[in-house]
Amino acid sequence: MVQLQKINPKMLMLAREARGLTQLELADQAGINRSNISRFEQEFTGLTDDVLEKLIKALQFPEVFFSQEQEILPPALYRRRDKVPSKVLSYIDANINIYRINLHRLIDAMKMEAPKLPMLPVSETGSPAESAMRLRKQWKVAKGEIPNLTELLESNGIMTLAVDFKTDRVDSRSILIDNQFPVIFYNKTLLGDRLRFTLAYELGHIVMHTRQAFLSTDEVGHEANLFAAEFLMPEKDIKGEFKEQLTLDVLAQMKAKWKVSMQALLYRASDVDMLTDNQKRYIIGQFNALKIRRREPPELDVVIERGNLIRDMMTKYRTKQKMSLKQIAEFFCLHEDEFLARYN
Repeated sequence: MVQLQKINPKMLMLAREARGLTQLELADQAGINRSNISRFEQEFTGLTDDVLEKLIKALQFPEVFFSQEQEILPPALYRRRDKVPSKVLSYIDANINIYRINLHRLIDAMKMEAPKLPMLPVSETGSPAESAMRLRKQWKVAKGEIPNLTELLESNGIMTLAVDFKTDRVDSRSILIDNQFPVIFYNKTLLGDRLRFTLAYELGHIVMHTRQAFLSTDEVGHEANLFAAEFLMPEKDIKGEFKEQLTLDVLAQMKAKWKVSMQALLYRASDVDMLTDNQKRYIIGQFNALKIRRREPPELDVVIERGNLIRDMMTKYRTKQKMSLKQIAEFFCLHEDEFLARYN
């Protein structure tokens, strides 16, 4: 039985939110007094062995999970739509914290060296587009389209992980583990074109906004969008392709090459002054009439890029330590089934 004095109240709250439960819902599931949950999480007083066992059973984490001495990251900026229920955001925040704790433990155990991450704030480069151009140059990215963005990110030490956000209203969040190791968490439901733009968007956050003074949410998001557009569709490389009359057929052909959505290409044409406002409105009207603004034709879908870096790190460590599946799950303070579900 877990010892009460070793329980970290923050991990109790993290577990509850990771299960998508309110305090009231957890109390009902555990069969305990509803008024106690808040007190347990804030002060951790009055908790008996019997009540603790009921909580652990309801939350379905191993006992050792609750004794971890870890700080919890506060809520942060997401690439998301305007309105997302606070309960959903709490669920995502909690699970990203669990991933962060797991990866911190793995990185520490493997004694990994941090990647040399370029810092390209707009205050130094002059614009998000210039930041994107400089990064492409530093990473020696060939001109034109990027064949596989996920491979490019992971080859430069940026980890990526598909996560079940339980909603389609949130796309992604990026963090630095130990202020050194970048990770992009993204919604596993994203289609290939939106995934690539989302990854480029988060890359912009990482290189432009990390360690920078606080900027407004709108300003940060706008800069990340401009960065992503230039990084994926460099003006000097794509501008010439907009010279012919832009139609849905032309956009579809360009989508196959550049691996971004037709809408992203449409807005890019406008950004580089190759499309009038009237032309833009007309094509958007066609999108709406054909009902393809939210979901472009499936036959034009871009291949979904999945990262391997985190999986390879875990495999390398597990092999070196000669760990069984049960042992590697215990290393992360998880049950086997949850370990497999999280990291496939």
